[in-house]
Amino acid sequence: MELLIQSLIYGILIGGLYAIIGIGMTLIMGVLGIINLAHGQLMMVAMYITWILWQYASIDPYMSIFITIPIVFLLGQGISKFLLFPLIKKESILPENQVLMTVGIGMVLVEFARSLFASDYRSVRTGYSESSIHLGNISLHVPLVIAFVIAVIFTFALFVLLMKTDLGRSIRATAQDREAATLMGVSAKKITIFTYGLGSALVATAGVLLLPVYYLFPDVGPVFTVKAFVITILGGLGSPIGAIAGGLVLGIAETFGATYISMGYRDAVGLVIFILVLVFMPGGLKQLTKI
Repeated sequence: MELLIQSLIYGILIGGLYAIIGIGMTLIMGVLGIINLAHGQLMMVAMYITWILWQYASIDPYMSIFITIPIVFLLGQGISKFLLFPLIKKESILPENQVLMTVGIGMVLVEFARSLFASDYRSVRTGYSESSIHLGNISLHVPLVIAFVIAVIFTFALFVLLMKTDLGRSIRATAQDREAATLMGVSAKKITIFTYGLGSALVATAGVLLLPVYYLFPDVGPVFTVKAFVITILGGLGSPIGAIAGGLVLGIAETFGATYISMGYRDAVGLVIFILVLVFMPGGLKQLTKI
């Protein structure tokens, strides 16, 4: 029973970080209308920036949020403005071309990282890396708890932005109907560029928070691109709340798979869930809950 509770708690904690990754992809999909297959690679960039700040400037990984997130946000905006939006505004170009562009962007980011850092595995070790909080026989990994709390704060701030501000309403309006939003005075170009930057910032946040409990190498990006895609499909296309649910479900499923099957099958569990959802619930969790 204790092992079950321990696995459930760990799954929820890691699922909270997965949720941020999924929300970022969902926002980009809603506004740009494409699957961003460079999503995890942008997370990898954030992880390397965080590692550099820790390695050479002795900046705590969680404090580096204030540097890493703005950098990746600007990188995302640059990608959207100069590479993606020119394709979006050309009606003669199919959406598949935009998706292929994100594939190319992801490949460039991976190979650029490999040229700078080789394919070596790297990690961050702080004074609290091995610390744990004990509640009876249940152990909570301190870095993961800190990361989860920060993830909750960022998620709450995002929903305040989306629901309570004019910018947020413009994002939601553009996602629902781009032409109608434009007729109401919303600049589709500005919202498109900003949203890609925001989605990039969210996945960068997850990268910063995961680095103290994960490992880093150039090809870690595609791994999380797949996870983000699974979360988005699982939660239901275009649903930020669904992305939260999808992230939690994936986190718990992976943890249970690693605990009761094998650590080597951890990622495979998520892919199995992905296939089952496509076959039996193509609308995702929101098909059942209407979220």
